[in-house]
Amino acid sequence: SAMRPRYLTPQEVSLHNVPEDAWVSFLGAVYDLTPLCDQYKGDLLLKPIIEAAGQDISHWFDLKTKDIRTHVDPVTNTVTFHTPQGRFLHVPPPYPSTDWANDFGRPWWRDTSYQVGLLSKKTRFIRVINTLTSQEHIIEVCTEEILSEILHRYLKYNAHAGSYTWKHAEHELDMGLTLDENGVPDEDEEFLRLRLEPDDYRQTLYLCYNDDLTEA
Repeated sequence: SAMRPRYLTPQEVSLHNVPEDAWVSFLGAVYDLTPLCDQYKGDLLLKPIIEAAGQDISHWFDLKTKDIRTHVDPVTNTVTFHTPQGRFLHVPPPYPSTDWANDFGRPWWRDTSYQVGLLSKKTRFIRVINTLTSQEHIIEVCTEEILSEILHRYLKYNAHAGSYTWKHAEHELDMGLTLDENGVPDEDEEFLRLRLEPDDYRQTLYLCYNDDLTEA
């Protein structure tokens, strides 16, 4: 089967917010621009990118063309790239210039080698209770993730999470399906509508240690 994409939460992207570790998200994907920052260290055109590290920069782009937004320059009356945050790497200057080197090949925003995953369209928080130790954690997951990927997120709390059977309301969960497909619906919008505090009604997953499972 084809490799599944890695889904990331905006919170995870936000942790990578320095030149030595610079991620951004745009148009649904997440990019690690650290090598770019390294390559152009000290270049003034890097400034807007460094300032945006850890954030979503979809507003820099035209949704249709997937390219940098353009506008008509009031001075020259020609169409130029619209960069209110300041011109950045691989964006040509608005006026003809002799020191503009366009030999970099593909601009960074079209270079998929920087892509590290997809930005989750919707995240949700779930409560995970270990029935063996009674430990409880609330973790943020991507709605697109299947249970085995959620298990991977939970490993930092319990390295042995793979030795457990994951259950919800007495039903064993299929690790190859999403929460939704497993009948664990995302009710955030419903809570919002009813003005209920989601924290009080979190969907709970139970980890049952496999040695404890006795056939009924």
